[in-house]
Amino acid sequence: MATNRTFTMLKPDAVENGHIGAILEKINAAGFRIVAMKMTQLSKLDAEAFYAIHSERPFFGELVEYMTSGPIVSAILEKDNAVEDFRTLIGATNPAEAAEGTIRKMYAESIAANAVHGSDSDDNAAIEGAFHFSGRDNY
Repeated sequence: MATNRTFTMLKPDAVENGHIGAILEKINAAGFRIVAMKMTQLSKLDAEAFYAIHSERPFFGELVEYMTSGPIVSAILEKDNAVEDFRTLIGATNPAEAAEGTIRKMYAESIAANAVHGSDSDDNAAIEGAFHFSGRDNY
């Protein structure tokens, strides 16, 4: 059963390049409501934990280095069919393959620096949201 919430993270390249406002505008225009949001910088330990599923992959070290290279903006979004609709909005991981008008087509630099993360399932949306937002956060 689909939930109405998903998790997103604007990655260091999007933040550094000044795309926070434009990306948030696209998210709002697509009918998502931001129910929690904060800007932080991941520590090495946090990045390793968040991306632990990729720990055996050859790109893991580069991924951790990139994700700790600058601030990120994490958010929990709400909308009917949130996970699937958000994945459509952000586009393919490779911006060269992303559909016109998607966030990655417009703002990503490369496969690695792809501007934004979006949860790939309802279960992962809950896990990732809980990783970035504590029970003390009201959302």
